[in-house]
Amino acid sequence: MEKMNPDTALIIVDVQYDFLPGGALAVAHGNQIIPVINLIQEKFDLVVATQDWHPANHKSFAANHPGKKIGEFIDLNGLEQILWPVHCVQGSQGAEFHRDLDQSPWTAVFQKGKNPEVDSYSGFFDNARRGDTGLGDFLKSKDIKKVYVCGLAQDYCVKFTALDAKSLGFETILIADATRPVNLDSKDGDRAIEAMKEKGIEVLLSTEL
Repeated sequence: MEKMNPDTALIIVDVQYDFLPGGALAVAHGNQIIPVINLIQEKFDLVVATQDWHPANHKSFAANHPGKKIGEFIDLNGLEQILWPVHCVQGSQGAEFHRDLDQSPWTAVFQKGKNPEVDSYSGFFDNARRGDTGLGDFLKSKDIKKVYVCGLAQDYCVKFTALDAKSLGFETILIADATRPVNLDSKDGDRAIEAMKEKGIEVLLSTEL
């Protein structure tokens, strides 16, 4: 299989049990992306992953706000925050990567969502852009110029990871068949694609790599 240029990296976002069918915050058909990701990893010399890694007291969890329900919005330290089910708690089975996902090519894993006071969709920064996972500096230290993004979920963590990659100066490509949306609203996935395209992010299929 022909390799990508060495200045190119693959970012695999949050392919964890809680985001897969049967999980606490399951993405419909999310498991279908795993064979696609396993296949495309072979094309990259540098592969990194992100991992949602919340403390149990994370304030994005509806369970930590008595009287509030999943899907409601609150103000969380000045940011609008949707309330989620408890998911990807540090050390839990739900926070683990799926066993069928090939982790052997990975150079590093960047954990996010560890600060209970702010949510973290992007693999680069928290939603307030105050906390930095170190992913951007890591990629730059490896002389990476272009990143391909895949994983879960298309309309949240994948979208914000791709947007932040672009904002940091990386040429950014979304692999459309290696991601799936949560689709709290049925159009959220489509809106995410459009938002990424508007910022200059290219959208390709794995077969076009």
